[in-house]
Amino acid sequence: LLLRWRRRRGLWRKVKEARQRQERSLVQMEMAVRRFREQLPSVNMISILSLPLPELSKKLRDGSLPPEHVFYAYVGKALQIATETNCITEYLQESETQLQKAKMTGKLGLLYGVPVSIKDSIDCQGHDSTLGFIKNLNKPAAEDSVVVQVLRRQGAIPFVKTNVPQSLISYDCKNLIFGQTFNPLLYTRSPGGSSGGEGALVGGGGSILGFGTDVGGSLRFPAAFCGICALKPTGNRLSKKGIISGVLGQKAVVAAVGPMAKDVESLALGMRALLCEDMFNLDSTVPPLPFNEEVYSSTQPLRIGYYETDFFTMPSPAMRRAVREMKQLLEDAGHTLVPFELTNVDYVVFNFCVRGMFADGATSFLKMFKGELEKSSMGLFFWLAKSPNWLKSVLSWIAKPFHLLMPFIGFVSFFSTVDEVWSLHHEIEEFCHQFIAQWKKLNLDVMLCPMLGPALGIGYPGKLSVAVSYTMLYNALDFPAGVVPVTMVTDKDEEELKGYQGYFRDWWDRTLAKAFRGSVGLPVAVQCVALPWQEELCLRFMKEVETL
Repeated sequence: LLLRWRRRRGLWRKVKEARQRQERSLVQMEMAVRRFREQLPSVNMISILSLPLPELSKKLRDGSLPPEHVFYAYVGKALQIATETNCITEYLQESETQLQKAKMTGKLGLLYGVPVSIKDSIDCQGHDSTLGFIKNLNKPAAEDSVVVQVLRRQGAIPFVKTNVPQSLISYDCKNLIFGQTFNPLLYTRSPGGSSGGEGALVGGGGSILGFGTDVGGSLRFPAAFCGICALKPTGNRLSKKGIISGVLGQKAVVAAVGPMAKDVESLALGMRALLCEDMFNLDSTVPPLPFNEEVYSSTQPLRIGYYETDFFTMPSPAMRRAVREMKQLLEDAGHTLVPFELTNVDYVVFNFCVRGMFADGATSFLKMFKGELEKSSMGLFFWLAKSPNWLKSVLSWIAKPFHLLMPFIGFVSFFSTVDEVWSLHHEIEEFCHQFIAQWKKLNLDVMLCPMLGPALGIGYPGKLSVAVSYTMLYNALDFPAGVVPVTMVTDKDEEELKGYQGYFRDWWDRTLAKAFRGSVGLPVAVQCVALPWQEELCLRFMKEVETL
């Protein structure tokens, strides 16, 4: 008991030190901005912050805007948003040195002088990638991840790291070290996750371009909840070298790294900058596919598949309306809209996604929590995962008649043999081929899909893991998928929500209805999806949606 007490005290000491470092980071930011304002009081920070990224980068490259003006404008704004939402975990103080070096070299990359924010799990040399775990504190990365290396070579200045939920396997944003991150649009709402710190910072205007990861919606949830845009590319389009994942080694559900910004053109610029020789040389496992300008700038009418529901998670009235209104706008603009029917999404969620991610009986996942002070909001899951196989089988059998227990069927039916895992991977491949065949039969270019929204209240994502169905489908398929905000919740949507019962009328459906309530004025997005390796087409479609 004494040893345990000492150990716990040691862990709390590490947490306290990390929080003090976080506070010192904000003080450093404040001092840096104050020094700059004292030296150059006439700089109009507000006008700099109002520039969209394409215009800002043009001014930086042609010399009409000095990089330090932009840098300190964003450090000041980021500090404000961090104070309001608790989204920043660390200030990368070396960014100030990089700023001076960039000026001296005069090498103008595509993102010359652009301050960028980086998710906690993406390695930056000399800084921790914690994933919200105490055991990862004081273990600074030996080198930058490939994505960060390429960003630096393109002239971008990574200046902060941002908060995540413990383990990343969540679409909220809270951990024991740095606490809860809040939605900048409404502090009682979650910013989404796991790239929640990025969502809050970009959504609040404290960063013009951010980078996060996505294994079930982790870029798309924060973008949708915070009213911004994001792109989850095909898993291997951008390098993942030096990026820490939530469940190491699993191949069933494909993770991706991608950009987040206020508009689609900024996402395209971020992709254009990364898809260069530097990235292909630094990571030869990434296919050398440069950004296809012709596809992105095309104005040919599109043939667009669409659906309003996946028949598993009933869409909120605002989600359904967002797709309907967008369909009409696209048709009016000369595009062809074709209904697409989704089937067996419940099977995909439980058998491919949940069982696929935890095919080792959740051993790898549980290992990360060993010796930690908090088990996040996953108490029942931990108990189930640690229970013996005979008990898992009994619980699985008992759970089958009850929709209330459906999400846990996946948890209590883990694979244990290699041949079962191989069989699962084969099944996912077959499903992907069938999905593509259905897509090709309808001769589609892209797909318009619902995106979960509006932002759920803080604490609700942990109770509603089943609601990842709209996003996680495209990680299992490994299709590029982007999010664009298109409307806001109206009083009429709120009124219609009173009749929301869900498809199963169980505890999850009742809880989701509660989580959606009181959201008038909050943004609602749609998902734009393309076939694998068609990021430029996906962005082109997103741009069309945004414009309309």
